[in-house]
Amino acid sequence: MADYDRADTRVRRFQNLIDGQSRPAANGGWIDSIDPATGQVWAQIPDGRADDIDAAVAAAKRAFRGPWRQMAAAQRAALLRKVAELVGPRLEELAVIETRDNGKIITDTRAGDIPAIAQMFHYWAGAADKIHGETIQVSPASVNYVQREPIGVVGIIVPWNSPGSVFAAKVGAALAAGNTVVVKPAETASCSILVLAELFEQAGFPPGVVNVVAGLGAEAGDAIAGHPDVGKISFTGSTLTARAITRRSAEAIKPLSFELGGKSANIVFADADLDAAAIGVTTMGIFNGAAGQSCIAGSRILVQRPIYDEMIARMVKIITGIRLGDPMDAASQMGPIALDRQFEKVKSYLDLGRQEGGEALCGGRAGEAVFGAGSPHAGGYFVQPTLFAGLDNQARTVREEIFGPVACVLPFDDAEEAVAIANDSNYGLACGLWTNDLKRAHRMAAAIEAGAVWVNTYRRLHWAVPFGGYKDSGYGRDSGMESLRGYQQTKSVWVDLA
Repeated sequence: MADYDRADTRVRRFQNLIDGQSRPAANGGWIDSIDPATGQVWAQIPDGRADDIDAAVAAAKRAFRGPWRQMAAAQRAALLRKVAELVGPRLEELAVIETRDNGKIITDTRAGDIPAIAQMFHYWAGAADKIHGETIQVSPASVNYVQREPIGVVGIIVPWNSPGSVFAAKVGAALAAGNTVVVKPAETASCSILVLAELFEQAGFPPGVVNVVAGLGAEAGDAIAGHPDVGKISFTGSTLTARAITRRSAEAIKPLSFELGGKSANIVFADADLDAAAIGVTTMGIFNGAAGQSCIAGSRILVQRPIYDEMIARMVKIITGIRLGDPMDAASQMGPIALDRQFEKVKSYLDLGRQEGGEALCGGRAGEAVFGAGSPHAGGYFVQPTLFAGLDNQARTVREEIFGPVACVLPFDDAEEAVAIANDSNYGLACGLWTNDLKRAHRMAAAIEAGAVWVNTYRRLHWAVPFGGYKDSGYGRDSGMESLRGYQQTKSVWVDLA
């Protein structure tokens, strides 16, 4: 896979992992995986359904009650470290697979997403043997101690925009806490996760501890959400899907954790370093290798009025210089939208922005109009990075999550107005602040309703730092020790000494 050749049109098939064995779907069906840069089939994944989920959950339940639950925490940690070590030799293969599957540029998957997978498993290996309880002195005649235990079988549903890294964050935490897992990757970007599943078998995990079943959300995802033997659901994806999971899982009471959408504000004050801010709200904030398909995309750019025109000039210069192209080309700075229906959605917002009275200061074209009919990428899902002006915070283009390379710039007068605009959203995932006034930065960080606030930077993430949102952006946290606690339940034990 390191010597990738786009002229190679062979279709590769990937398998599920159930009970330690690579398997096709029970029904023998396959789902096509589309290369978003060309619109052509490049791979196939199993069409997993309820029968496959049942088999995976049964295997996970046996493993939890058997070898995994009986294994010392240090042994679980050693297995997680082994998985981390196995990622390195297959880094290039995994990077190519993820890029072909979802269109994120190869420089991002090769240098960022895939190396982070190894680091996450190392982190969770270090956490596995550091789970401690506590004693509570309630009276001289009794003793109470609290211990933290795993939940059991955890259902994990992974998105298509950053499948490998989200998989590692969730699976690593769940396993470190002592659970077993059944993972359902997005049907449009399952391939890298199906390869990662092989590493658990190679590392020597007991069969059934890690199970991965590809399939449609309406089939395999629904089966996980409603399964009575799944003790928790961890999901990253759309707010709409999270509501469906909540309804589906309601009959079997179980904890849920959701990392969902966003419409994040990226706020620039007049006293900011404008060179840094211009990069921070464009290529750092939204117009990046994932083509804006990020829950933390800073799609609402708020600029203080004294520098509004100057910032627009700086932003347009940067945005128009972004190289949109083949994600397998290391010179490309932005790739395509990951799937056809999302491509159509993003295009619809290009039209809506104009209908609502917005002016596209740059970009605004999509599909064949970007490269021309004769290009090999004419059938790809490409959208130019687009910046709208002239809309207020009540416009649908400003309020609704587009999940593509489309941002809106809005002026503001002072900090109070900036906070009001930023918080006037159904979402609350992230926010960026660009200012040299430290006191104002701290005041605003406290006032912003978001799970992550960056000051004079953007998109900074780390496996040791909790990540999640407020409001319609979800609840629960991925990454960090707070995430580990979300995969545990607490038991108090009372002993009478009298």
